[in-house]
Formats: sequence, structure tokens, C-alpha cells
Amino acid sequence: MADRKYKINTNCVHGGYKAGPAEPQTPPIAQSTTFRYYDNQDVADWFNLDTFNCAYTRLGNPTVGYLEEKMALLEGGSAAVAASAGMSAMLITILALCEKGDNFVASQSVYGGTYNLFDHTFEKMGIECRFIDQDAPAEEIEKSIDDRTRAIFAESLGNPALTILDFEKFSKIAKKAQVPLVVDNTLASPVLCRPIEHGADIVIHSTTKYCDGHANCVGGMVIESGEFDWFATDKYPGMTQPDESYHGMIYGEKYKELKCAFSVKLRAQMLRDLGCAMSPMNAYLTWQGLQTLPLRMARHSENALKMAQFLSRHPKVDWVQYPGLKEDKYYELGQKYMPDGQSGVLSFGVKGGKEAGEKLLSALELTSIAVHVGDVRTCVLHPASSTHRQMTEEQQIEAGIKPELIRLSVGIEDIDDIIRDFEDGLAAI
Repeated sequence: MADRKYKINTNCVHGGYKAGPAEPQTPPIAQSTTFRYYDNQDVADWFNLDTFNCAYTRLGNPTVGYLEEKMALLEGGSAAVAASAGMSAMLITILALCEKGDNFVASQSVYGGTYNLFDHTFEKMGIECRFIDQDAPAEEIEKSIDDRTRAIFAESLGNPALTILDFEKFSKIAKKAQVPLVVDNTLASPVLCRPIEHGADIVIHSTTKYCDGHANCVGGMVIESGEFDWFATDKYPGMTQPDESYHGMIYGEKYKELKCAFSVKLRAQMLRDLGCAMSPMNAYLTWQGLQTLPLRMARHSENALKMAQFLSRHPKVDWVQYPGLKEDKYYELGQKYMPDGQSGVLSFGVKGGKEAGEKLLSALELTSIAVHVGDVRTCVLHPASSTHRQMTEEQQIEAGIKPELIRLSVGIEDIDDIIRDFEDGLAAI
């Protein structure tokens, strides 16, 4: 029923599942590890990857499949693969693109957990991440790319630096280097930004955030555009050469027409070997959350802009970063790539620095101190001492994390109540 001829609001409600006569209106939860067959050839076909049926939930599940279909639809991709968390989605993507001795380029303004994965964990695997300033000229960024570079990674809306990616610039760089542009679209959501429309080849989500939206479940998603030419160079043997663990099958060849070669590799190889599959219950909860995503993103963005305007006028606030503010460095890029709203996350610093900020957080009543964003509830966090504490102060500053920075994820409560809570909190400083 739902496809690209419908607008995204409609696809959020109807995409990914259509009930048949006398069937459940919402997708059933297939809470089963395994699925029964009656003909052994059907099982053989499944192990040969000749069918997309389900046999074992680690490699595919009907409920998870409904969510994957919906996410691919919303992002304008050709296929999607769900993972147990956003970090898992990041892990399997890079491992599918890079081998030992390879490198990839990434914006230094990424989420702290992503930075640790890229800078430390991948280093142990022999994969190098080269961090760059995403606002640098293209010529400077290109200096980090060589013949062993296999991807360029950035966030559409940086967490919590609130940088907005210049898609036009990065798409040109990636095409020139003949590597995929991988974009984490978690904070923007497909309602506010669709990276594939702006030149991205692979999109990643932590569905834990706005996609779920209610702090119910952890999950991740990888969506491919289906347009990247894996055979244009010899950089991707995992896509263009026989996989001996699947009888010499070549992913890029077998699934070229279906435009799902990368997704099949993720499912057949990465989920098979790493086991980071999304649970059926989490897929069901995320599917439900997506139905109200457009309504929530509109309210989050509206409330965040009003909150940013309030804080920017407050005498005890030193600075505010939110791309919806006309004076913000990323305002123009925000209007270009996220014209319908700049999401619900902002950052600010209070006069008095870190100590004053800690007093503010302790004085808040309605607002939760939580290691989370994208919730219907308003939440705050001090990244330098929490999500980014593993980084040096120099690395934090390079990533846009000042010592006094407070990350505020504005919920969908009445904006007057949120503002009143911060008025009282700031008065306590």
C-alpha cells in the first residue's frame, strides 16, 4: 500500500506492513528463534541465499523485516538491515567496507561513542580512521584520502556539536574518490533530512532515538541507496569477489539488479558472524514509534527553536548552539538540507562554566538528567563528563565539546512548562 508515491507522513503510518483480510492491523510479533520448513530444498535455497524467507531470527525475522522495509521506504533506499543497536549498525557497516590495512575518513564532530569505536576499537582490527574538520575546504579533506580509503563518514546533524553536513561538498569528494558516503541520520530522522536524496550511499540510524521516540528500546539500522557501483574500482573485494563461505557467491553480481547487494552482505556475513540482530519486540516497538514520527519531529523542532531563543536571551547563558537560530553558524545549511525543522537537540553554556552548569542540572525538576536524546521527555546531559569523557579535552574541543557544554534534548511537553523549569534552574545558579 505505502510506497514512494505517498508523502512521508503517510508512509510513516502505512509503510512496511499491510494487513490482509481478517489479519492484525499492526504487525504481529514473531517471537520465535526458528521457522519451520516442510521441504529440505527450501532450507537449502535459504542457505544458498536464493530466497529471502526466514529460517533463523539472527539472520531475519518477519517483524524485523517489516521495520526494515519501512525504514528503507522512509529514507528512499533500496534495502535495509536492522541491528541490535546504533553502534552495531556502525560496526557492521565499516567492517563490510574495510579490511585490515584499509582506512576511512570521518568527521571529528561525531558522537562520543562513535569516536571511540572509530579511534580505538577499529585500530585494534587494523582499520584506521582519519578524522577531519568537516567544515574545512574540500581540498583539505581530500588530503586525508588515499588508495586505501574505503569510505567517508559523517553525521547529518552532529551529536552534540550540532554541525550540519554540507552534503553537496561531501558527495562530490566521495564521488571523486570513488568511495561510498556514509551518513548517520539519527538526530535529523528521515522526516527532516533524507541523505540519499543529497548524495549519500549508505544511511545509518540509531533507532533508539527519534525513530522509537519513547525510550522503549535499543536498535540500529543500515539503509543502502542501491546506486553505488562496487565494480568501478578494485577497492571492494568483499562485494566483487567470490565469498567462499557462501559457495563462491559474488554479492555485487548476484544482487545487482535487486539493488540490495550491500544489505545481503550485512545480513549473510555480518549478522551471521557477529550476531548483533535486532529482537522482534524491539522491532515492533520501533515500528509503532515511526507512525507518529512526523508529528513528534515537528513538535520537537518547534519546542527546540523556542527554547534556543529563550536561552539566547537569558542573562545567565553565555552561548547557545542551534541551527534554527538565524545567528547560528549552520543556519544556512540547516535551511538548505533541513528546511522543515532542525530537530530537537541544542547545546548551550552558562556563565560560570562547568560548575554553574552542574548547579543548573541539579536544580531542574521537570527535565531529566539522562544519557539519551530523541525522547518525548526533555533531557539534559553534560557530555564532557559523560558521553565524551573518554576523549582528551583537546579532542573534545576539536569535536565541538566545550567543557561547559550542556546538551539539551527538548521533548514534546508544553513549551511553557519546559521554559519555566529552566527559569527556575537558572535562578538557582
